[in-house]
Amino acid sequence: MITSRIRDAGDSALLLELEPVIAPAVNARIHGIAAALAGQQMAGVRDVVPTFRSVAVHFDPLTADVGAIREALASVAGQPVEDVAGDAVEVPVVYGGAEGPDLEAVAAFAGVSAAEVIERHSGAEYRVFMVGFLPGFAYMASVDSTIAMPRRPSPRLSVPAGSVGIAGTQTGVYPFASPGGWQLIGRTGSAMFDPQRTPPSLLAPGDRVRFVPVPSGFFAEPSFSSVRSSADAELKLGAAKARSVVTVLKPGLFTTVQDEGRWGYQRLGVPVSGAMDLRSHRLANALVGNEASAATLEVTLAGPELRPESDTLVAVAGADLGAVLDGASVPADAPAPCRAGSVLRFEGRRMGGRAYVSFAGGIDVPPILGSRSTHVRTRMGGVEGRALRAGDVLPLGVPPRRAAGGSMRSKTVPGGARLRVMSGPQDAFFPSDALQVLVGTRFVVANDSDRMGFRLTSDRRIARLEREMISDATFAGAVQVPASGQPILLMADRQTTGGYPQIAVVITADLPLAGQLVPGDWVEFELCSRAEALAALVAQ
Repeated sequence: MITSRIRDAGDSALLLELEPVIAPAVNARIHGIAAALAGQQMAGVRDVVPTFRSVAVHFDPLTADVGAIREALASVAGQPVEDVAGDAVEVPVVYGGAEGPDLEAVAAFAGVSAAEVIERHSGAEYRVFMVGFLPGFAYMASVDSTIAMPRRPSPRLSVPAGSVGIAGTQTGVYPFASPGGWQLIGRTGSAMFDPQRTPPSLLAPGDRVRFVPVPSGFFAEPSFSSVRSSADAELKLGAAKARSVVTVLKPGLFTTVQDEGRWGYQRLGVPVSGAMDLRSHRLANALVGNEASAATLEVTLAGPELRPESDTLVAVAGADLGAVLDGASVPADAPAPCRAGSVLRFEGRRMGGRAYVSFAGGIDVPPILGSRSTHVRTRMGGVEGRALRAGDVLPLGVPPRRAAGGSMRSKTVPGGARLRVMSGPQDAFFPSDALQVLVGTRFVVANDSDRMGFRLTSDRRIARLEREMISDATFAGAVQVPASGQPILLMADRQTTGGYPQIAVVITADLPLAGQLVPGDWVEFELCSRAEALAALVAQ
C-alpha cells in the first residue's frame, strides 16, 4: 500500500508526499492525485505541481481555505486514482561529435562502443516523471543501467539549447542554454518549450518518449529566436499604437518590467517571477489608480532615466533611490503629475534595494503566459525578455478613470532584516538542532545573489544528515541548504524544482522585506506559526 503525508511549506503551500522513490507506480499515482485536485478548481489555489513523488499545492493565504485544501489532498490520496494518460512523443537526436561531446566518455564508462550507447539510449521508452529546473525540462527515466553515468563532477557554465543528456538513470533535454552537469550525448532541434504554443511544453508529465537517431545536419540550430521575434514584433506594434509611451534614456543597473507573477505553469517548469517586493509594487500601482496586477518597473540599486512622451501620473514606492522629476524630488509613496517630456531620474541609493515605478495605465508590454513579468534566463516577458536598454520605448495602457489612492507606506530595510519563518517541508534531512542553529545565526547576503536566490554566509554551517534527496518542488521564501551548509533564500525567479532540502520557509508577509535585501545586508530568522503568519498578512 502506498502511504502519504501532508506537510506545510510555509503559509502559502502544502506538500503531499508519497514514498521517497523514483518508481513508475508512485509517479503515476502522484500525477493522478495532482489531476484530481486541479480538477476541483478550489478557491485561492494558484498552482498544483506534481514531482517524482510529491504534489505541491500553492495558494493565496488570504483567499484559500487551507483546511479544505488539506482535506481534499488527503481525500484524493486515499482514493483509487488513475494515471494521467500521456502522449507518445518521438524526439529526433543527432548523437555524438560536437552535438554530443560526452558520448565517448559514456561509452568508456559502460565499456562498450559509442554506437552501442546510442542503441541502448534510443532503444528504450522513457516516462516523463516531472518537468522542472527550466521551462520544458522533462526528467525522464529509466536509462539502461549499463550506460547510467553519473553527473559531471562540476557543471559546464553553458550547455547549448537542445542538448540531450544523461545523469545516472535519468535522461533529459535542455530547453534553453544554461549551466548544467549532465553528460551530453547528443542534440535535438525540437523546440522543447515555446510560450506561443499550446501547450507550451513539448513534453508533459506522464508522456512516453523515444529518442530517434538522425544524421548530422538533419535540423537547423535549435533556437528561441522565432518565438522572440513574434513577441518583439507585437511589442513594437503596441508601442506604435499606444496613446502614451515612455522612452528609456538610461537603463539603470538592472531595470525590468514586473507584475504579480506568472502563476499556473510551474508544473511545466515555468518560474513564477514577478516583483521581488510585491507590497511596494502594489502600492505604486494603487497610488496612480492602477489595478494591483498592472506592470511596473522594478529598479535595482541604481535607477534609470525615463521620459514620458505625454502627460501622465507617476509614483515611486519601495527603496529610496533618490527619485527626482525635472530636478525636483519625487515625494515618497505619493502620486506625482508628470508632463510630456519631463525626465524621471534617480540620484543615488539611500535605503533599500528595489524601487517600483508605476505610470497610470501600467506598462503595456505583451503578456506571455498571462504575465508581463520579465524572466531573463528564459527571455520571457517584459521587453525582449531582458533588462531595459537605452532607446527602449515602453507603451502605457489606458489610464484608469478612478482617482489615485493608497494608504500604505513603503517598508525598506536599513542594513538588514529579521524574517519570520515556518519549519520547512524537508526537516527530516537535518539534525534535530539544525532549525535552532538557523534562527540563532546572523547571516550576510553574498555578492553572487540575484533574483533567483540570496546566498547567505556566516561562520556557522547548517548541518545535514547523510541522506540523498530526490528533486522536489521549491517554494517562494524557502531556505535551501546545499552540502556546503550555507543557506540559499529562494526568491521570485527561483526554479520550480530543486535537489536541496528546504529547512524553513519565509512567511508571505515578510517576503517584501526580503525583496529589499542587497549584498552586504544582514539576515536573521525567527520561527512563527501558521496562525501568526496569517495574522501578519491580514494586518499588512
